[in-house]
Amino acid sequence: MDPAHIRNFSIIAHIDHGKTTLSDRLLHRTGTITAREMQDQLLDSMDLERERGITIKAHPVTMLYKANNGESYELNLIDTPGHVDFSYEVSRSLSACEGALLIIDAAQGVEAQTVANVHLAMKQNLEIIPVINKIDLPHANVALTKTQLEDILAIPGDSAILASAKEGIGIDEILEAIVQRIPPPVPTGEKSLQALVFDSYFDTYKGVVTHVRVFNGELKAGIQVKLLHSGKNVEIKEVGSFNPKPYEREKLEVGETGYITANIKSPKDVKMGDTLTDARHASPALPGFQEIHPMVFSGIYPINTSDYEHLKANLAKLQLNDSAFVYQPESSVALGFGFRCGFLGLLHLEIVQERLRREYGMDIIATYPSVIYNVTLTSGELKEVDNPAFLPEPNYIEKIAEPMVKTFVICPNEYIGDMMALIAEKRGAVDHTETLDSRRVMLTSRMPLNEILIDFHDRIKSITRGFGSMDYEYDGYAESDMVKLDMLVNSEAVDAFSCIVHRDKAETRGRALAAKLKEVIPRQQYAVAIQAAIGGKVIARETVSALRKDVTAKCYGGDITRKRKLLEKQKEGKKRMKSFGSVQIPQEAFIEVLKA
Repeated sequence: MDPAHIRNFSIIAHIDHGKTTLSDRLLHRTGTITAREMQDQLLDSMDLERERGITIKAHPVTMLYKANNGESYELNLIDTPGHVDFSYEVSRSLSACEGALLIIDAAQGVEAQTVANVHLAMKQNLEIIPVINKIDLPHANVALTKTQLEDILAIPGDSAILASAKEGIGIDEILEAIVQRIPPPVPTGEKSLQALVFDSYFDTYKGVVTHVRVFNGELKAGIQVKLLHSGKNVEIKEVGSFNPKPYEREKLEVGETGYITANIKSPKDVKMGDTLTDARHASPALPGFQEIHPMVFSGIYPINTSDYEHLKANLAKLQLNDSAFVYQPESSVALGFGFRCGFLGLLHLEIVQERLRREYGMDIIATYPSVIYNVTLTSGELKEVDNPAFLPEPNYIEKIAEPMVKTFVICPNEYIGDMMALIAEKRGAVDHTETLDSRRVMLTSRMPLNEILIDFHDRIKSITRGFGSMDYEYDGYAESDMVKLDMLVNSEAVDAFSCIVHRDKAETRGRALAAKLKEVIPRQQYAVAIQAAIGGKVIARETVSALRKDVTAKCYGGDITRKRKLLEKQKEGKKRMKSFGSVQIPQEAFIEVLKA
């Protein structure tokens, strides 16, 4: 199709502001899908996405639309996730577009991720079309939302389109605005093919299926192309687009998005943000997006050790579909062989574990999540540590620096005191507060990443009755008084329970772990001490009492010394057992403690 009649756009919004519903409506209105095929959350193909009502993967889809001026247009939509952990998916999608629909819920207004996603779009110089959605709700406040658009995002309120995706209001206006306001794609002017790889997935029959956006030249079956990052030359077998299911096409021209299949068998050959070019006359690479760095690390182990190879193959397939996920082999005394995996955040970690269980049928266990610490040794050497087992002895450590994040929390005015208390509890410092409107404020603070890993998001939601929202971005490293907390069972350290914590919080953490271990470790013939220790100093202790055989049962009557003699003999035996005995911690105990 003529590039002047092509429009590439994304939909960006805070989580749960209605972008999936709107994309369903656009598909229906343009006749891409029939009423019979229509179902809610059409582009969310994963069960997990449907259950949680969130978008995890960006989905491309091609629609044909006949505008009011009588011309036909090809609209390429890339649906994007809203959650902060998947902002990498959003930045990838935006680099393949010329415009973006910004959806704002009329009842909730501008939220933390709305702000973050608008900044991403502005960085890419995209044309932004604001859409105020859910105007049919009884408590929708359109005037206030327009004011927020102007005050917080510096976008004219009058340019916003009023819509209700659920009721089908304003859909025609949105389609017309896409055609009129979003600029058509312009060729880069290079002498040969240039196409951006923005996603991929693995198909059992076709191998690696690569999602591309053509910036220059054309793609068709039978031509030889080169992947610039890996330097591989491949022959294209099939090209096509999505509607939303893949369908074959003759060729993809300038400005069009779609997919290609080639003889690529290994997931490692395709790099996100790579450029496809002509194998004979190569063009320079397109300005791709930055390499992604995982923020949170956790060990993933198969519950049945014989599943190790099976888990390894499945992680490779999953990594192809989710390029922000990284892994490398590691082993643990307690859990055997497994993998150290890196994630963008806690929701990302949860989703990956759930996908391994559901889509690949794996029985897995994950260790306590941790972050990367920069450890400066007394010799002046800098060491990166993401696993407590690799932390050097305290006498070799000069200082430890932990990763920090800048958090933006938007909450109603009445909860500002509670929010500040929560931030202080998590070792954060509020830099400044900003009043957004008569009801809400935005708190900007700097805090350690490992403090927001576990329950920070949940606590915000419970404190603000669900009205709070947060977004965060990486903000360098800061020196901190971090220590390694070891858990000793019968005086032997168990590496799976070790963690790196701040000295002030070590005692609370140690007590909680010791209490949990006391519940799950089976009783032995002798008393078992469970201790939490920092170096040689024990800071918390619990004791699993011994199973006791009644040795005095045969003494009825008689002198007390006979009973004492038997009890002393038993005591000596237990002492000897304790010095030789080793406590076998069952697999279930590890799973229980790691869940807690």
